[in-house]
Amino acid sequence: MNLHALLKRFEKRIIQVLMVLMALVLMLATIDLGWLIVKDNMKQPVLLLSVNDLLEIFGLFMLVVIGIELLETIMKTYITQDTPHYEVVLTVAIIAIARKVIILDLKEVDSLSLAGIALIIIALTAGYYLMKRGHSRGGKKG
Repeated sequence: MNLHALLKRFEKRIIQVLMVLMALVLMLATIDLGWLIVKDNMKQPVLLLSVNDLLEIFGLFMLVVIGIELLETIMKTYITQDTPHYEVVLTVAIIAIARKVIILDLKEVDSLSLAGIALIIIALTAGYYLMKRGHSRGGKKG
């Protein structure tokens, strides 16, 4: 067995361990999210959530969604080898910045930070568009 094949098998085993650990973290985060919802709903006034509570719940919810997306993209990329690695990075980055925007408190953020977030969104969107455009052109040629 050559070194390259040995390293590929090692990489596959490491990815499998990481996937199990990610699934464990996702399960714990989901339990934490459930506990947070129950705890926040039991505070006075019962069944009424403040804006801060909602932002905290949405933030944790989006974090779990990002974790699920990361787990799925790791499976697609490293196990099946169907997806290029840069596509995984762009997809997870777009989801992460979307999470940031969703839980953003506009009263607390200055305009320069908002402009920076907008530029990140534009850059990620342009990168994703160019990546997909390159895939479609590559598919037509091959």
